[in-house]
Amino acid sequence: MMGIFRRGVLPVLIAASALPALAQERSITIASTTSTEQSGLFGHILPIFTREAGIAVRVVALGTGQALDVGRRGDADVVFVHDRAAEERFVAEGFGGPRRHVMLNDFVITGPAADPARIAGLGDAAEALRRIAAARAPFISRGDRSGTHAAELRLWQLAGIDPASGRGQWYREVGQGMGPALNTAAAQGAYILADRGTWLSFRNRQDQRILIEGDTRLFNQYGVMLVNAQRHPHVKAAEGQRFIDWLLSPAGQAAIASYRINGEQLFFPNADKPEPVS
Repeated sequence: MMGIFRRGVLPVLIAASALPALAQERSITIASTTSTEQSGLFGHILPIFTREAGIAVRVVALGTGQALDVGRRGDADVVFVHDRAAEERFVAEGFGGPRRHVMLNDFVITGPAADPARIAGLGDAAEALRRIAAARAPFISRGDRSGTHAAELRLWQLAGIDPASGRGQWYREVGQGMGPALNTAAAQGAYILADRGTWLSFRNRQDQRILIEGDTRLFNQYGVMLVNAQRHPHVKAAEGQRFIDWLLSPAGQAAIASYRINGEQLFFPNADKPEPVS
């Protein structure tokens, strides 16, 4: 299996020894998602920020729900995730904010080339889930309170299906990040909802293919928030805000747009666009 998909939660320090000593002395912690780390985006943009700002960045990569919990405890300075409803609750509860949107990518539904549920090419992701359930075809859920898990549950609701009825049979929750969940789907010849960035970085595909893409309900918005320093005085508010300002600036947005795998752009910056409707 590709080393990029590690089991467990390992914080990643993005700070090369060749960077100025100042970068070693000033640092922030970001609680973010496995998709931003495992897709390789952070490995691309964070060294650029560190060189420009002299601030090293430590990333704790978790599912969105867990990342927000890290922010609630004050164990991070910035939260950068992708579940708008959960982000807005985080702000409303006074744990941080304001929330700013940063970039978009999209989800895809992948599955075995044999496609036993016959979903390939459908333009309706909810209809695809209905067919998977009707066929009792194996489906892997992250089951980890991540933004991807939340998006999957919304799609099942749109499909009018309670996947819990198939739990332990065709519907299998792994409670892990995107990489390990994709590995499980590949090993079991199962369908799965994945973010495109991690899928493009994934190498253990076996006979898995993208079968559903392009439905607007598969669009995936990311937001960023500063953790509330009034609630947690140790939060590095100035440095955290410096990162957020850079992320939303033309330089940060250009860094996001420039990240590609095999020539394909993974994330589409939209900080300068009107706030998407929730």
